[in-house]
Amino acid sequence: MNYKKTGLLLLVAAMVAAFFALDLGRYLSLDYLNHSQSAFEALYARRPLQIALIYFVIYVAVTALSIPGAAILTLAGGAIFGLGWGTLLVSFASSVGATLAFLSARFVLRASVESRFGSRLAEINKGIEKDGALYLFTLRLVPLVPFFVINLVMGLTRMKTATFYAVSQLGMLAGTAVYVNAGTQLARLDSLKGILSPALLGSFVLLGLFPLLARKVVDAIARRKVYARWAGVRPRTFDRNLVVIGAGAGGLVSAYIAATVKAQVTLVEAHKMGGDCLNYGCVPSKALIRSARLAHQMRHGARYGLRDTEPAFSFKAVMQRIHEVIAAIAPHDSVERYTALGVQVLQGHAKIVNPWTVEIALPGGTTQRLTTRSIVIATGSRPVVPPLPGLADVGYVTSDTLWEAFARLDAVPHRLLVLGGGPIGCELAQSFQRLGAQVTQIELAPRLLLREDAEVSSLVRQALERDGVQVLTGHKALRFEKNGDVKIAVVEYNGAEQRIEFDALLCAVGRAARLTGYGLEELGISTGPTLPTNDYLQTLYPNIFAVGDVAGPYQFTHVAAHQAWYASVNALFGDVRKFKADYTVIPQATFTDPEVARVGLNEQEANEKGIAFEVARYNIDDLDRQICDEGAGHPMHGFVKVLTVPGKDRILGVTLVAAHAGDLLAEYILAMKHGLGLTKLLGTIHIYPTLAEANKYAAGEWKRAHAPQRLLAWAARFHHWKRS
Repeated sequence: MNYKKTGLLLLVAAMVAAFFALDLGRYLSLDYLNHSQSAFEALYARRPLQIALIYFVIYVAVTALSIPGAAILTLAGGAIFGLGWGTLLVSFASSVGATLAFLSARFVLRASVESRFGSRLAEINKGIEKDGALYLFTLRLVPLVPFFVINLVMGLTRMKTATFYAVSQLGMLAGTAVYVNAGTQLARLDSLKGILSPALLGSFVLLGLFPLLARKVVDAIARRKVYARWAGVRPRTFDRNLVVIGAGAGGLVSAYIAATVKAQVTLVEAHKMGGDCLNYGCVPSKALIRSARLAHQMRHGARYGLRDTEPAFSFKAVMQRIHEVIAAIAPHDSVERYTALGVQVLQGHAKIVNPWTVEIALPGGTTQRLTTRSIVIATGSRPVVPPLPGLADVGYVTSDTLWEAFARLDAVPHRLLVLGGGPIGCELAQSFQRLGAQVTQIELAPRLLLREDAEVSSLVRQALERDGVQVLTGHKALRFEKNGDVKIAVVEYNGAEQRIEFDALLCAVGRAARLTGYGLEELGISTGPTLPTNDYLQTLYPNIFAVGDVAGPYQFTHVAAHQAWYASVNALFGDVRKFKADYTVIPQATFTDPEVARVGLNEQEANEKGIAFEVARYNIDDLDRQICDEGAGHPMHGFVKVLTVPGKDRILGVTLVAAHAGDLLAEYILAMKHGLGLTKLLGTIHIYPTLAEANKYAAGEWKRAHAPQRLLAWAARFHHWKRS
């Protein structure tokens, strides 16, 4: 228990209770003020400093405690002290009192509010950090919004105390002056309605709109400044409403949406339609994983009452199947399909010449220029190749190039070295091991999948090692050497060098955004790790947007498609209304066996951010369907782990380690997106026997941990009485 918070709460409650119990509100009425005005004026004439100080303290107390009566006190300030001194006293007293209320709410309530609404409050705090002073100033100018509500709500945010005080002091000045001035004419007032006439309220509203209008003007000036170097270049008419550069997930969705709303859109792709996911990433890797899993199951047929069988297969046939899968999906992303949808598709390399002009280098050596109102950059990413000595000499493949390179091999590489312990490295290391390679996986970090919880990393490592992968974490690759036909990796571990021989090398240490060669440098757009964008996915130039891996912060195909909706809608309709990209519920999966899927926070992230949580956990081993599929003695373990707000069933995050974890996660994604708690999941019928029952049982674990023990004790007594 926090005794300081409790003490403050009791003190405030006692003071407020005393106010109402002693009927002190009668002294804060217009009638009392009218009848006592002459007495107060006489007191002030005899002891001006003492009366001013007492008035100041009373005003601060009323404001700090959020007690009704501040308006009457303000009138009293004008009646007793006059316009000048009254405005000065009220201005400082109201600001000090408001700040005390602000600090009290922060001290007593913010921690508990953040523990319950941490993720949502984080987004609010981002807005407060960026535009909080402007919003507060606007609210202070409009007396229609109760000031005590503003004080308490702002205390729950991360706004700086100095900012709150300064903006309050300035923002409330206009309203203070109006009320104090009315107080100087107290005898003419019979109610507060005499002060806030419709005309005056309208004036306040217009005054409140002023900072917003001023912000629009500032934005317009900033926009004009950004485009200043292109004065006279902007065309009067445009060939297109939108030009999209890159035909991966982000580009395809952007073009699709634009065509759907009947905009003129051109999609430019320099290489293959479908981008990285179709041709080099998601699709081929999952096809490989499926073949590798079947080979693994054949070797362990005895688990299913069959005979263990070493699979006989052609590696070339496996790779051929992968390319057949790509070819089967390719029509979904084809030129023909998008042309039929109304998109102009151009094969070529695009370069942005100016904010409204894109030049496309076509395959025949010609170029075409298009003017456009808006541009979406969706150029994706490429594998990172570490600058290690000797790397080029030994040769290597990446997650992009291995599909063509390995398709030419007669057999899987005998000794495959995988550099990298992230999702891509783990998926490919396990798959090639299951297809017959002897895989060694090197990771610089102390564990695999560093962004996951430690127990998840441990389970994945156990799964890889059980399949035969040699996992070397904490090993730093120093250089590569070639001794005749023998390829050698030199790594460092605990200060000592080790030499590892290999036949093929796969670099899977991450991906970097494709940002060069598109004219961005000439435009002055920063080309750091990703393109800087605002909440609306706009770059330095408000009509140029970025989505997917070039925009970050996530390198997922589904996030690129998600961003594409915001970018295309903002590009086409931003003059009417803009939408901030929503990252509140972002799922992800690593397709090892078992799969790892996650949405929201895991324990590691919650601890790093200081967010309080409870854990509800269900082990997949106990699930009937899991036992049917894999047997009771299956060595692979998994679980459902749900993080919730302490004492509540609201979901903060879910981690699943299981077969088909990516599919099972969908229920939690929906629940988090629409604010459904574990109680709703528990009350939902799940088909028996399915893996999805694990989600229900995890909710049941939470319910069991929060069972009303006192009520159950009374129920036991009731049933005992019924039996007697």
